[in-house]
Amino acid sequence: MTSKNNFFRKLLLAGATLLLTAFSYFLFIPGLNTSQTSTRLTVHRGMGFRTILDELHRNGSITSTWPTIVTATLVPKLHNIKPGRYLIPPGMSNFGLLYYLHTRPQDEVRITLPEGVDLRKVARILSRNLDIDSTGFMAAVSSRKLLDHHGIRAENAEGYLFPGTYNFAWASKPEEAAGFLVGQFRHFYTDRLQKMAAQEGLGETGLLTLASIVEAETPLDAEKSLVASVYLNRLKKNMRLQADPTVQYALGGAARRLYYKDLAADSPYNTYRHNGLPPGPICNPGAASILAVLQPAQSSFLYFVATGNGGHYFAASLTEHNANIKKYKNALRSRPPGLE
Repeated sequence: MTSKNNFFRKLLLAGATLLLTAFSYFLFIPGLNTSQTSTRLTVHRGMGFRTILDELHRNGSITSTWPTIVTATLVPKLHNIKPGRYLIPPGMSNFGLLYYLHTRPQDEVRITLPEGVDLRKVARILSRNLDIDSTGFMAAVSSRKLLDHHGIRAENAEGYLFPGTYNFAWASKPEEAAGFLVGQFRHFYTDRLQKMAAQEGLGETGLLTLASIVEAETPLDAEKSLVASVYLNRLKKNMRLQADPTVQYALGGAARRLYYKDLAADSPYNTYRHNGLPPGPICNPGAASILAVLQPAQSSFLYFVATGNGGHYFAASLTEHNANIKKYKNALRSRPPGLE
């Protein structure tokens, strides 16, 4: 009887050993079900585990889906695969493949957001480079939850998306990308800068609004403090700002040459029709434009016009300004055909 029991024990042990060996072979043998060359996989937000396996099968990463389904059944945590873009090494085991996808850090994309772009342009830039829909991003930057979280009282985050070059996770959510950019502004806008703004009589929205106009007027950092001084001087004298970029913003669409009829556009952003600052920023200004408003040049200038060769002429009187306009027109006439 004892020898019979020993026989069954040995038989069970041999069977268990054989089963364990089979499972180990099934799970851990390289190349059993996977490609012998590197493959790429893109996992979008919302893709389920079975959909991911179907994509792995479609792109040739795996020969069949059922071995990976069994592997994930045996190790349930491997169902969790984050959105991202993956370069899959060749010849992996079933377990190795799923473990690689489960643990691989999200890849990052380096993106530059130039100074002076508005919300829609930011949305387009991010949607071209990240797994973000531009409509979703526009909804995020207008979300009351996000705005309240970051202390923004305006209707959207225009002006608060701080320009710069940043690394974003390719699979960033719209609210994550928006929150990150607002956070960069919050990091820049220190207590010292807030005190400087208060000394100029500007709140946060006013500062960003004026800085956005300066940003839109000139790309030259060297003259931004002069442009800022013009607008601050006009505000002190209760003169309308008459800033062309505010009309462009009011009209919407791509920037174009303005005509006199455009200056009559019925919009609170049209500073040819309304005194003071417009309701909010017209773009997202960079550090140089913000600092130019906080540290404007000491000038008596009230006007400026383009030189026609880059930069601007500045004037303290209308007579001087009209003379500068003539110089600008002469510069345009002296250009070779096709360069107007």
